[in-house]
Amino acid sequence: MLLGVNIDHVATLRQARYATMLDSPNAEPSVLEAARAAMRGGADSITIHVRADMRHMQPGDAFAVRKEIPLPLNLEMGATPSMLAMALELKPDYVCLVPETREEITTEGGLDVVAHFDELVPVVKALSEAGVQVSMFIDPEVEQVEASHRVGAPMVELHTGCFANHAGEERAAEVARLRAAAVRAHELGVEVHAGHGIQIPALPELTGVPYVTELNIGHTLIARALSIGLAAAVREMREAIDSQAWS
Repeated sequence: MLLGVNIDHVATLRQARYATMLDSPNAEPSVLEAARAAMRGGADSITIHVRADMRHMQPGDAFAVRKEIPLPLNLEMGATPSMLAMALELKPDYVCLVPETREEITTEGGLDVVAHFDELVPVVKALSEAGVQVSMFIDPEVEQVEASHRVGAPMVELHTGCFANHAGEERAAEVARLRAAAVRAHELGVEVHAGHGIQIPALPELTGVPYVTELNIGHTLIARALSIGLAAAVREMREAIDSQAWS
């Protein structure tokens, strides 16, 4: 099981004070140092999300990580012309297309590939032709998996937020949804990743979802880093993931 580490919230903290002073020698915390710490802790890739409103990660952060960090870079982005242009210049290893709304603090819910199919086709085509592997961040619904396959994406990332934020019978139902989506993706030859809200205590239940090859985790690692540091937080998660018997 691969571990992708999302470091967006490092930039969130920096922007809280230095949004208008990014060139200041005092601008902190450093996105690059966070990526290096994640790498020391055992991350397999680095995920960053450059939003259209530039609320946390900036294009300069993306290009710096791409240049300085030898791990694969996963760029989350909305399917807009400006973001596509940036991605084609950046050429990350992966692009994960996500929904964006001005009101949300972080991504809440998957991209509706069914509803936005026609506008997503040229974006996926352009990225694929540039040698960038494309993933769709989707709710765990079979119809969204099938639409992602038709649109040309070789990967999907299943949104685990509903799973993470429920308990009891509702949580068991979410595991079933995740399982059905993962099985359908595997049948179609689509690689399966998962992410959003995953914490260490949830890992045993996620082992019941087959064919998942990568977990993308961010917020809980940054929160834990406040106590033990980011490299240690990533290492702790890495060890917890490795201790599970994955399907």
